[in-house]
Amino acid sequence: MLLKSCCIYSVGVVSVLLLISGISLVLSNVFPRLLQLVVEKEVVLKNGTEAFEAWENPPAPIYMQFYFFNLTNPLEVLDGDRPAVVEIGPYTYREYRPMEQVDFQDNGTKVAAVNMKTYIFQRNMSRGPESELIRTVNIPAVTVMEKFKDHPFIANIISSYMSGTGVGLFTTHTVGELLWGYKDGLLTTLKSLQPDLDDVFGLFYKSNSSNDGEYVFFTGQQNYKDFARVDTWNGESTMSWWTSDECNMINGTNGASFHPVITKNETLYMFASDLCRSLYTLYEEDVTVKGIPGYRFSPPSEVFANATVNPANAGFCVPANNCLGSGVLNVSPCKQGAPIIMSSPHFYQADETYVQGVFGMRPQKEEHQTAIDVNPLTGIILQAAKRLQVNVFVEKIPTFSQTGNVGTVTFPVVYLNESVVIDDASALKLQKILVEQNVVVNIPFIFIGLGIVLGGVFMCLMCRQKVPVSTAAERQPLLSS
Repeated sequence: MLLKSCCIYSVGVVSVLLLISGISLVLSNVFPRLLQLVVEKEVVLKNGTEAFEAWENPPAPIYMQFYFFNLTNPLEVLDGDRPAVVEIGPYTYREYRPMEQVDFQDNGTKVAAVNMKTYIFQRNMSRGPESELIRTVNIPAVTVMEKFKDHPFIANIISSYMSGTGVGLFTTHTVGELLWGYKDGLLTTLKSLQPDLDDVFGLFYKSNSSNDGEYVFFTGQQNYKDFARVDTWNGESTMSWWTSDECNMINGTNGASFHPVITKNETLYMFASDLCRSLYTLYEEDVTVKGIPGYRFSPPSEVFANATVNPANAGFCVPANNCLGSGVLNVSPCKQGAPIIMSSPHFYQADETYVQGVFGMRPQKEEHQTAIDVNPLTGIILQAAKRLQVNVFVEKIPTFSQTGNVGTVTFPVVYLNESVVIDDASALKLQKILVEQNVVVNIPFIFIGLGIVLGGVFMCLMCRQKVPVSTAAERQPLLSS
């Protein structure tokens, strides 16, 4: 009988201990933090780790889509009307971007590499072949005219040559030529006067089977938040194109990787060499991609706002104090002086004057926003879409009759959508990690559940204990009749 009572009370004690342990573990957040520490140690750029393999040769297929704006009223534009354009695309390319010339430095805390990019045309995912014709602004001609507009004598000579050879403000070329390059007649003539001038022009000339320079990344060995963060680009830790130290900073990763254990109140920084600047993204909403939970981060409108809205952007006004409206960026300093203006597609998040300046602009968040979906535990990109538009600043130049009476306009040429979705094999691996995460994180609740169950058993056993049976003598009445 004594042994039975001891067992019953032991059940009660164990129940209480499990409840106390489970509640303590929940309040102290031990297991989630332990899991995060394990992930922080595992996600590092080091030979043999899955993180390094995915960084060196991304397994998910990446696609680059180009959408051109075909000009439909060139004569009217020269008379002062606003341009009317029709979006034509996509022209889709499979993008391969392995890291090459990988070299670990400083005892494995940094790694140098070049990001080679190769584009293979995907006819089955495209509107048409690369041979389709597009009428757009003549970027080489506009660049030359802008360069010599304040030199009347030279401008008159160039203008006469342009008139004699039929070179105008607008031109027609194939998709392939506009993207990857064609020999320009005007540039060829100028090359005879300036031998080091390249007479081939293309929006992405020399970008195929090439790289954008040498990077040195932090590996994350010393601090998990430094995982894949850019230390230097082409040997420099800052840029020199902009007019403030803040705007010349190189911040964050190259946008292909992010550190693990990401929270909703974090700011994710990245350096975009094609924009010649760093930018940042903020948490927007929770998402699910292939059954995997993630956080969506996107650049807020303040990133491309002008100095009136965001004073920190004053350094992007070039020349100094020559600021454009919100939503656009003058990148001519890093594009060999070409009057290139970058924006989001269809001038999404830009001032309404840019949208109204060109007939055919229809900005929509779902189609034109740049967004990155990351798994918060591992930092793995689940889905991403980088969307940028290449525009050209066009104005009437009195010394060049080719500009006619054209109005001042930021002319859209093409926008790109560089996108990726996690591949099935990587998604399966990540799902297994998340299952393990759920098991580990729920251990305290398992303790609490067991404590409640054993507590219930203890109560039942206590209730079922029999009351001692009385003897016959004890049942006799105290007073007999």
